[in-house]
Amino acid sequence: MKDLKTKILDEVADDLEAIETALRENLQPNLDLVSKVAEHILFSGGKRLRPLLMVLCARLCGYQGAYDHTFSTIFEYLHAATLLHDDLIDDASLRRGKPAAYTVWGSSTAVLVGDFLLARGLSIAAATGQPKIIGIIADITENMSQGEIHQLNRKGQLDLTEPEYMDIIRCKTAVLFQGACRISALLANASQEKEMGLADYGYHLGMAFQMVDDLLDYSENTDALGKSVGADLREGKLTLPVIYSLHQAGAVEREQMEQIISDENFSAEAFDILKGMMQRYKGMEYTGNLAAEHIAKAKNALSIFDPSNTLDILLDIADYAMSRKH
Repeated sequence: MKDLKTKILDEVADDLEAIETALRENLQPNLDLVSKVAEHILFSGGKRLRPLLMVLCARLCGYQGAYDHTFSTIFEYLHAATLLHDDLIDDASLRRGKPAAYTVWGSSTAVLVGDFLLARGLSIAAATGQPKIIGIIADITENMSQGEIHQLNRKGQLDLTEPEYMDIIRCKTAVLFQGACRISALLANASQEKEMGLADYGYHLGMAFQMVDDLLDYSENTDALGKSVGADLREGKLTLPVIYSLHQAGAVEREQMEQIISDENFSAEAFDILKGMMQRYKGMEYTGNLAAEHIAKAKNALSIFDPSNTLDILLDIADYAMSRKH
């Protein structure tokens, strides 16, 4: 996995540098406070995966313009905005190993800077002059908001179903991946077949990415994750590994699991017991298998494109999404 990550980073080093520059140059706030809060979340070690996907997919479609790196910032601004809002909603103390922004500058400031980043993304989209692109970006923001509301409405409820979980991660994660890839085809004036192929790639990649992210909450440490282990459960979020395990467990162990999950101050020992039961009832294995199916579908969606170095990178990114450790 490390070799694959190194290989990808070597291939996209110039693009990542250009994206980093564009993120700074296009932020353009009028207030120093907005800059400080936005930079706190934007430049704290993010992978830049979403803007990178946009740039690579545009290249795959033969885009020849000079707006790709600037346009790609939309997807990092939108992502950062959701992180600012999510941390506040979830009472999260850490983000990427640093204090959550609202713990430093206060809740009101974090919310408003998140709003600024959403608006900044829409402004950059408007500069394309393409109503369809602007509409897709607006639709992404609507979906992400509704996904967060759905999750918040079901916070701490042990009867959350697998279809509900799938809808939440579709709205909160997959639509942003999907949009980054799909809009690339529009920016390059590519065929509808390529637009839909890239949309499918982004959707399935995003679904798998979130499932793997949810698995990591039960397999990694705080330093690796950049957030507290077990944070999802402490925040009242039921993810697929837990949902499936609860469904498969017998009455006695299900009750024991529910008691642990319902206690937001559960101990490390209780968390280990829960993980052991999740292993027994194959919640993590089930989630991993579903994620692998989405990765296979993502890679298959790219079969309409001719072989190229850019295509190879996108396929490698799909493999990395499945095997990553943080």
